Amino acid sequence: MNTITAAITAVGGYVPDFVLSNKVLETMVDTNDEWITTRTGIKERRILKDADKGTSYLAIKAAQDLIAKANIDPLEIDMVIMATATPDMMVASTGVYVATEIGATNAFAYDLQAACSSFLYGMSTAAAYIQSGRYKKVLLIGADKMSSIVDYTDRATCIIFGDGAGAVLFEPNYEGLGLQDEYLRSDGVGRDFLKIPAGGSLIPPTEETVKNRQHNIMQDGKTVFKYAVTNMADASELILKRNNLTNQDVNWLVPHQANKRIIDATAGRLELEDSKVLVNIERYGNTTSGTLPLVLADFEDKLKKGDNIIFAAFGGGFTWGSIYLKWAYDKK
Repeated sequence: MNTITAAITAVGGYVPDFVLSNKVLETMVDTNDEWITTRTGIKERRILKDADKGTSYLAIKAAQDLIAKANIDPLEIDMVIMATATPDMMVASTGVYVATEIGATNAFAYDLQAACSSFLYGMSTAAAYIQSGRYKKVLLIGADKMSSIVDYTDRATCIIFGDGAGAVLFEPNYEGLGLQDEYLRSDGVGRDFLKIPAGGSLIPPTEETVKNRQHNIMQDGKTVFKYAVTNMADASELILKRNNLTNQDVNWLVPHQANKRIIDATAGRLELEDSKVLVNIERYGNTTSGTLPLVLADFEDKLKKGDNIIFAAFGGGFTWGSIYLKWAYDKK
């Protein structure tokens, strides 16, 4: 029997209609378009305005986009992995609800949370299930309604995040395509530098925690930036060396879209020209678990069968890593 590798065979994406531009943010907090663009590369981000819709809505839309484009029967999906840092609610898994809503009623589902590295970790998990030989179709969704946890009076965070979702389908491959290698790491030193302080078991919700805005995301920007630049670049460089790849062998870098300067630093370490770096941060901002699949959805036309793709991400906690994947299809 030929060796099974886990390949991405379809992608989908979704972003809400409402555009929150830098110009609009200028009217909300003490900031300006030039400052935001220079430091982050972000020009606008999408916001899910409906108060009665959560992350599941974004995930369902992205999954439905994939299902429609790939013309697959949801009943054939074996499992759904929901990568998110903003589940609809505690305890009741968002992924379980999403699977039911898209008609994947033969699948089992669960949530995976590793902050901005959630989708990257999910790729590793989905691939392992496929390579086990027991599962044929694993749907991995990355989705976050970051606007639900952002404090729009905090100029340090409200300029960064947006809402969005992307989805990929992993299936067995017998041509040696798909996920080739991974380098994933974490370090609890980052626990206090990027977090939502209250709402968990450590600091349960109270009137006081709400009043003190402790249910919004907070970050020490300088520390997070320093760790992100170093670790995303280090992980990506290690993946290349471990697989005897040169910058000429790499067709595309798909980096987490958190900050254009972090993306540039990672690309610079790998000595990749700008044309090989896939970027959409200017339009969406940081959608956390949604960034990597949204890049694939936006640039699917460029990806060719056999292309060498390097994924890289960094998230709160801290979590980070890089994955080397060979693209498995040409878009029809």
